[in-house]
Amino acid sequence: MSAVCLRTEQLRKHYGGLRAVDGVDLEVRQGERRAIIGPNGAGKTTLFHLLSGEVPATAGRILLFGQDITRLPSYRRTELGIGRTYQVTNLFPRLTVLENALLATFGLRREKYDPFRPASQHRQALEDARRLLEEFGLWEKRDWPIGSLSYGEQRQLEIVLALAGRPRLLLLDEPTAGLSPAETQVVTRLVAGLDPQITVLLIEHDMDVAFQVAQRVTVLHFGRVLAEGTVDEVRANPEVQAIYLGVGEL
Repeated sequence: MSAVCLRTEQLRKHYGGLRAVDGVDLEVRQGERRAIIGPNGAGKTTLFHLLSGEVPATAGRILLFGQDITRLPSYRRTELGIGRTYQVTNLFPRLTVLENALLATFGLRREKYDPFRPASQHRQALEDARRLLEEFGLWEKRDWPIGSLSYGEQRQLEIVLALAGRPRLLLLDEPTAGLSPAETQVVTRLVAGLDPQITVLLIEHDMDVAFQVAQRVTVLHFGRVLAEGTVDEVRANPEVQAIYLGVGEL
């Protein structure tokens, strides 16, 4: 059995009287594909903010491969192997694909990127960026400004750039939101084809995507874990079916 990549213990985030995350216990093994689903306001994105260190926990613990990272800042969690994407693309629209990739690789090294120097002078960063873009078929568009890419291509690129730090745990927050059916399939294939050693947590409202990619599913409701299990187990769960009535099909 593979090692436990991520464990949370009674993880909580309260905003005054609002319990956005309310005692969440998770255990995710290395290489697992885990979907986090639930209605709007269930606490999914807040959970990701807690895991990535963007907001502090009110209580509880977060362990990455057994190391307590609960109080570590976000940049240290990145160094330890957590990568992330967001609901809204987090790219620099006036820069090119290559320049965005260079910024991603420089940020991980904590080196200073000089935009006035030709990209060819940033040799190691350029090699890392080229490897990454070639692997995912984006090298030919390296000189394209981000604004000239389709929204689906921007979402693909954001996932690719999240891989720049060779993460052990990748958090994908609604990677197919706003995409056409064709673009959704492209992104779904990209996620499904990721290195099997990378653990993936996926927030997704498209149940077809979530169930296609995930091996196990965790359902959040009002900040708590309502259900957890295989895709078939979650589909058959009466409580899960009840909260999705009128919201979407399982």
